[in-house]
Amino acid sequence: MPTADTDHQLTPLAKIEDPEARAAVQRMRTINPEADPVAYLPDVPPQRIPRHVAIIMDGNGRWAKERGLPRSMGHRNGARVVRETMERAGRLGIEALTLYSFSMENWKRPSDEIAQLMQLYVTYMDGERQALVDRNIRFRQIGRREGLPAECLEALDRTLESTAHCTGPTLCLAVNYSSRAEISDAARALAESVKEGRLSLDEINESALGAHLDTTGLPDPDLLVRTAGERRVSNFLLWQISYAEIHVTDVHWPAFGTEDFDAAIRDYSARRRRFGGLDEEPSESPNSR
Repeated sequence: MPTADTDHQLTPLAKIEDPEARAAVQRMRTINPEADPVAYLPDVPPQRIPRHVAIIMDGNGRWAKERGLPRSMGHRNGARVVRETMERAGRLGIEALTLYSFSMENWKRPSDEIAQLMQLYVTYMDGERQALVDRNIRFRQIGRREGLPAECLEALDRTLESTAHCTGPTLCLAVNYSSRAEISDAARALAESVKEGRLSLDEINESALGAHLDTTGLPDPDLLVRTAGERRVSNFLLWQISYAEIHVTDVHWPAFGTEDFDAAIRDYSARRRRFGGLDEEPSESPNSR
């Protein structure tokens, strides 16, 4: 995402000697003119930086408990980390960041905590809206609208309308989200199309189903990060992360800093992504272009 680091002097493309690295940075700057992975993460080849990072933000409550604070303080500090992570992603040339904010299963939490989370959502939307516009960040939200409070939907729609013209990187929040529900909804939509004669059975394939998912138009995540040490994907982007690399850190989300994000990118960049092929030569990501 575009950053507020106005004093930084961009590394000129002509000074990037490696052709692949130069091409990668050039691609990044078509989306975010301020991207400069060569300067901010010089030990990682730009062509090995993921296009799309998805994060399961876990550990807010545990972080607060360890400090003798109410869980709400964990959520508030977690919201602060969202902006810091967005800014770091922008510096590194990452074009899409998807954050698992509230699952459909989270409605099982105590009602007072849910009310605090919904109010925090509205506060975040209203507080960050202009910053998103100023940084040319496209905002998206995935998950069902049904069930969200009216004030949340109003804040969401104001943000969607305000950033509709933005052409830069994408911030995507997963709110009231369930991957199984998303896939079920996509299957239902395909079935309706067949029933109404707009689609034949032979036309149902991976591309057709993918086009009906909430994330249509975004590249699939290259990297999935989970904080707080849990080693499960928790019904998050099950279809989209089929080939994603997974990085797990024990750090709780409110304590997740730039160095932790950089560590995840370094870990990703060191992986050999074979996609079913052999290990002799690096393979192209399905997101490569």
